[in-house]
Order: sequence, then structure tokens, then C-alpha cells
Amino acid sequence: MKNRLANFTRIAPVYCFLISFFPLHISAQSSASDSSIVLSEIKVPSVYKKDNLLPETLNTNLDKKRVKLVAAANIMGYGGTMVGLYSDWYKNYPQTNFHFFDDNNEWKQVDKIGHSYSAYIEAYGSMEMWRWAGMSRRKSAWIGGLSALAYQSIIETMDGFSTEWGWSWGDMGANLLGTGLLIGQELAWNEQRIKFKFSFHKKSYDSPDLTKRANDIYGSSWTERMIKDYNGQTYWLSANLKSFMPQSNLPPWLSVAFGYGADGMFGAVNNIAKDKAGNITFNRSDVTRYRQYYISPDIDLTKIKTHSKFLKLAFGALNAFKFPLPSIEYNSKGKFGFHLIHF
Repeated sequence: MKNRLANFTRIAPVYCFLISFFPLHISAQSSASDSSIVLSEIKVPSVYKKDNLLPETLNTNLDKKRVKLVAAANIMGYGGTMVGLYSDWYKNYPQTNFHFFDDNNEWKQVDKIGHSYSAYIEAYGSMEMWRWAGMSRRKSAWIGGLSALAYQSIIETMDGFSTEWGWSWGDMGANLLGTGLLIGQELAWNEQRIKFKFSFHKKSYDSPDLTKRANDIYGSSWTERMIKDYNGQTYWLSANLKSFMPQSNLPPWLSVAFGYGADGMFGAVNNIAKDKAGNITFNRSDVTRYRQYYISPDIDLTKIKTHSKFLKLAFGALNAFKFPLPSIEYNSKGKFGFHLIHF
């Protein structure tokens, strides 16, 4: 039976598309000179003047052409992906009545954080598209967050009818955390001070049987490993320091990131594999499964000022990933480590 990590594989093409296209599309075409958004004249409350914050826009003029483009992009993007997911994945596996599946103890919860990251990136991409179309920050945040949650819910529903999986409340909770992180920051600060990021390094395993097992469950190519190999993934919450300390002389792009990962995993809950008859085909219970916690400086690429549309394009895409910099690690085995460059 295939393991639960395939759930991350199914959603990967969607958020990769959102990362690479939506923020770039918006960054390249949004500017003060071509914006059609017209803000109404309002009196700014003193609290906003004191904290140097802009009030929520009361009225905006939506650009009808951009609204149509955004709506079409969402329909084609989400709709096409759902059709692709079903035809390329779900129809190839047996289905049954809707049921639930508790996978909260699997993969040291790295897969759950992957769900939160995916939901956040999808919500962020959708939010920025609606802002580009002229919608207010709060409305675009709500629509972006809820549309991402709806998409994830559809995937979870299809899981619920699959014999080998099922509806996971843990997955849905993780999706809510991702969208909540985006919506909550927009409501509280009118900006994303803390960004969800991702990094990956391809693991080299030190014995033939571990390499074979990794190839079997994670794939052998770099792309497959990036999507599937939880041992090589790190998820980060990257906080922009200048946003929290606006009066400081810190550079606006400087951030500090806190990461989470795990290692030693060659199965969902243990390092034992069995065939359909129940015979053990792989047993490396001697390999310790452990959690990893990191702290590292980071760069918020969207805070780097540039007049180049190409660089804005690149920065918008790359900011979904942690910038490679040194990191300090503490793991659940009680050991510290230092990484000169953390991918």
C-alpha cells in the first residue's frame, strides 16, 4: 500500500504553479502609475497616524478587466487542477464510501506543516491577485484564504472516498492554520510580517538498503525527492524585523526564521515495511527518527527596492523559499548542530 506522503505529492503542482505565476504576475504589472484603484477621501483616525498605519480602504473601484482575468485564472487553475488530480491520481486507486482517517502520528507531523505551507501560499497568491484587481486588503485576504481552504477541502473530500486514505481532520486543521496565518496578519497589521517558507536538500543515505527504500517511497530524481522526501524538507516561519521595529535602523529586508524538520523516517510511523501478505520486507528500526528545530537569518526579497520588473518577478517567486544562509539546529536527540549553508 502506498503511504500517506502521496497527499503532499498531489498538491505540489498546484502550489508550485501559484508560487511561480501568481505573485510574479502581480509584481510585474502592479505599480503606482498603472493602478486603477481610487481611494475615497476619508479622515484618518489618530491611532493610524500614531502607528504609521494605513486604514482599511472603505471604497475601491474594481478594475473590471482585471477582475475577469483573476476570476478566469482561478476557475481555470483550480478547475483544471482538480480534473488533473482525479484523472492522474484518484481514478487509479480503489474507492469506497466516505470515511475518516487519523494520520496525526505520521511523519513526525512534517506532512501537516506541508499542508499549512501549501494553504498559506495558495491563499497569498489568490489574495494578491484580487488586490491587483482593485479589491481592499481585508476583502482580498478573506477571499484568498477561504478559496485556498475550499480547494484543500475538495482534495480532502476526494481522500475521504479513497480506500487507501480518508478524510483527515489533522490535514484540515493544518490547512486552517495556514490560511489563518495569512488572514490574521492582514486583519491585525495590514501586511504579512511573518511569511511561511520552504527549503530542501537532497538526502544521501549511507547504506544500499536505505537508499533503495528512499527511492521506493520518495522517488530517485531531485524533483521527486523535493516533493516527497520529508527527511530533506524544512518549513520556516520568517519574521521581518523592521516590520516589528519600524523605528530601528535595521535594513527592511532582514528577517529571522524559525524552522522545523525531521529525519530518519523510512515509513509513516516506523521504519518497517510489509507486503500485502504481511511479510516484513524492510526493517531498520535501529535508525532513530527525530525532530529538528532551527533558527537562521533570512532575507525578505520583496522588501528589496528595485525598478526592474524582471527582478520583481524573480523576488516574488523566490520569496516563497528560505534564502540559503547559516543555521543553528537543535534536535530531539538533545544535540546541537551548525549548518554553514542551510537548504
